Amino acid sequence: MIRTHLLLGSAAVALTSTIAAPAFATDAADPQAVVAQDQAAEEAVVAEEGEIVVDGTRPIAESEAAALRIQRLSDNLVSVLSADSVGRLPDQNISQATGRLPGLAVERDQGQARYISVRGAPNYWTTLSFDGINIVSPEGRDARFDSIPSAIASQIIVSKAITPDMPGETVSGNVNIITRSAFDYAGLRVLGKAGAGIAELGDRKEYEGNLVVSDRFDVGGLGEIGVLVSGSYYERNMITDNFEVDYERVSQDQRPGAATRFWARETENKLYRLTRKNWSVSGRLDWRPDDDNQISLRSVYTIFTDDEARDNYIFDFDDRQGDIVANAATCPTTVNPAPTTTGYADVCIGNTPQAGTVYGIDINQRSTLRDFEQSIFTNTLEGKHTFGDSGFRFEWLANYTRSRDDRSVTGEARWNSPSTRTLRPTVAYDFTNPLRNTPQLFTTLQLASPTRFQAGSAVTAIDTFNKPLSELRVSDLVDDTNAYTGRAILAYDTGFAGAEATFKIGFQYDQRTKESVNNQIALSQAAQFTTVGIPTDYNAFSIDLPFQGAIPMGYTFRYFDTRQMEAVSEAARANFAFAPLTGDNFEVRESVYAGFVMGTLRYDWGSILGGVRVERLENTGTALATIAGVSQTVTAASDRTLFFPSLHINYNITENGKIRVGYTSGAARADYDQLRPNVVVDDVNETISGGNPGVKPERSWGLDGYLEWYLVPQGFLSIGAYYRDVRDVLYIDRRTFGSTALNIGGLDRSDYIFSGIANAGEGRIYGVEMAAQLQLEPWTEDLGLPEWMGGFGITANLTLNDSEATKPAFAASNIPERKVRLPGTSDKVYNIGGYYEKYGFSARLQYQRRSAWLDGIANDLTDAGDTYWAADDEMDFSMRYAINSNFEIYFDASNLLNQEGRRFSEPGNLLTATGTPTPFTDDLTIEYERFGRRYSGGVRITF
Repeated sequence: MIRTHLLLGSAAVALTSTIAAPAFATDAADPQAVVAQDQAAEEAVVAEEGEIVVDGTRPIAESEAAALRIQRLSDNLVSVLSADSVGRLPDQNISQATGRLPGLAVERDQGQARYISVRGAPNYWTTLSFDGINIVSPEGRDARFDSIPSAIASQIIVSKAITPDMPGETVSGNVNIITRSAFDYAGLRVLGKAGAGIAELGDRKEYEGNLVVSDRFDVGGLGEIGVLVSGSYYERNMITDNFEVDYERVSQDQRPGAATRFWARETENKLYRLTRKNWSVSGRLDWRPDDDNQISLRSVYTIFTDDEARDNYIFDFDDRQGDIVANAATCPTTVNPAPTTTGYADVCIGNTPQAGTVYGIDINQRSTLRDFEQSIFTNTLEGKHTFGDSGFRFEWLANYTRSRDDRSVTGEARWNSPSTRTLRPTVAYDFTNPLRNTPQLFTTLQLASPTRFQAGSAVTAIDTFNKPLSELRVSDLVDDTNAYTGRAILAYDTGFAGAEATFKIGFQYDQRTKESVNNQIALSQAAQFTTVGIPTDYNAFSIDLPFQGAIPMGYTFRYFDTRQMEAVSEAARANFAFAPLTGDNFEVRESVYAGFVMGTLRYDWGSILGGVRVERLENTGTALATIAGVSQTVTAASDRTLFFPSLHINYNITENGKIRVGYTSGAARADYDQLRPNVVVDDVNETISGGNPGVKPERSWGLDGYLEWYLVPQGFLSIGAYYRDVRDVLYIDRRTFGSTALNIGGLDRSDYIFSGIANAGEGRIYGVEMAAQLQLEPWTEDLGLPEWMGGFGITANLTLNDSEATKPAFAASNIPERKVRLPGTSDKVYNIGGYYEKYGFSARLQYQRRSAWLDGIANDLTDAGDTYWAADDEMDFSMRYAINSNFEIYFDASNLLNQEGRRFSEPGNLLTATGTPTPFTDDLTIEYERFGRRYSGGVRITF
């Protein structure tokens, strides 16, 4: 038996040029077919010459070579992340791994990569697929990727230019996770990983492990069967530094000196103790009775849990806002240490929005224990069949997916300061440093004649203030989405117009039903507290554990006791009944009937792919509408038919150079909870809020033009430009209702203010994307360099964006139509990584920066402007050493820059739109989080 050590990339390129793939995998437009083609070629050589052993000593080069192979042969614009030769991806979850690809950026939660943005576009423009089947994320349209471990994937294929066989709801890109198959390997394969690490902030531990076992069996006249099972586990314990500030425009603040001032309505610390876990189990059974037929049964269950203990200390600055008298007269602004008001929004005592003192204000404390869980359980039966030499191929599949978003709260205790102001704190605040919020606490003294208040002695331990228990809540909050998909595709390979042609016609049916069921126990009476055994003094509900974070707090506190919380929660469940949260409960059913026709013509000079997809959408929603205090069940339905044409031209300017030009179209649909028909009418405040089952999809069309250059033997350069035009932009609307539909009981509600999802005008995004993958090894000899230097390589990519959308006028606040960014878009995204690998050793340093992006659009002058997430900088390091072909040790370091997450508002954006000059030169921090560096290491095995 011949043992040949080959790099996966060179093997794929050399072998597939001479050996035909099985008949069922000849469509190069399908990236999965390319994977099968490579595998079939390798198997043919195994049969002819003996065993091929890919030793895995060049994991970066191997994975890049395999990825470029798929990318180069694809008939549409894709970026690919491929496992190395032994089936490993470089990161723990799919979101973190994909963030390395050109044009991709991630959004993080608690420092953990969660959402994927393609070319800086809104994250809901990105769809998620498993093996080509669109999966509804537990959250809905905003596909979450942190709940999917990378251990289940052999490749991740990001399609940036959409083809007719992809769902029309894909606008900027589709992330397709290709799961492992036993036919990825020549025979028995066992892969494993075990490791542990530490989070620097709070000295917390993390653990990870995965195992993959697969084999292939010859069943005689019945062909060959491949069986693969896998499992993975990841646990991350965390402490988070956090503060938040909520700004508002205070109507009583009429004093001159500035055009408009925004004051901190409240400021708080959210002090987290977290344990996050990802685990998955999957199984796959593939049967190939012969070269013309394959049937696959796949099942994946992946789950993300977030056990969160959160201590909130909220300083309610505006709890006595009514003490301020609206007065436009000039007043002295010297410091007055004994005012008659609380000092909130009072420039006459020397306070400013950024620094000052408030006297005798409320502490709203929350002790919250949450047990979040998000899971995806997807099951697919698929068949691929070729009918001899007729040129016809038939593919079919059936899929059932259940997604669950469980946001249940084990228990939340609320502790509030008493109404007597001398029992409340006086707080000195200072927000001048956007990265710090360190309040100083004092007792409050009352002075007579007239009644005034003054700061007393300094207080360090916040829990010495009296904060009686006011409420205990236990909540079951669960969203379930059941999705069914059926698809059939008939393909015909033939000659046409001097080209090798493939024509496809297909049909797909999707039915998705999302049901949100929310129930709660809310206890607020002393007798109820006695029944469940919860103390009314917080100190008896806490533990003596010092603050585990690093941010300057300005005070000390005591963490609440999670065991006591679990005990009182169980007692509440045993003694009290849950009540439905009727305003939050709903059911939305979506049916999509889709058909497409497409053709691919392949010439010596390149290829043309074109076609059209037609989708009929039918939505039915049921929820409760509350009008004039009376609730009733409302059912609403809508339907529409959409057409999605697309065309892709690929031209080979040289043997290694390719130009891609594409036209695509798509439609992003509103999320399920936004389509619910619930309505809440508040006749006191004259407002209407709720879902909007009639909202239209956000339609788009776009152009792509790219130049790709593939270097021999390995490397890649590209530059491209893209444009997306958007109509009926989705946004949260505040406007005059303008309809008589709710004029029930003799009241005219047409001029009430409505809040909900709505369609705006036009928008667009365009930009430039550049990428490079280079390795020094091919040129070491020509440059006279020693052999060891050939291990150096670099990967880099840059995306530059410009986006704009029209925000409609809001006449009620005299705000005209204005231009804003598209939410979620960054102007600049870039990655750069340097690596070295040789002699079984590999090391990689990776840096990513994403510029600030719009998070929320202000609706009126009571908001403190549009909100943004600040630029995100991440630097990671990884190192591996292969002791032999079976054992490898690794070390990973994440978030080396100790990057914080910061959200801020820009009042000037909104005020300038009204023609009012703004006094602000800096943005206002509304949220700050920091998570610390993480380090881990362990061993990988391959047999």
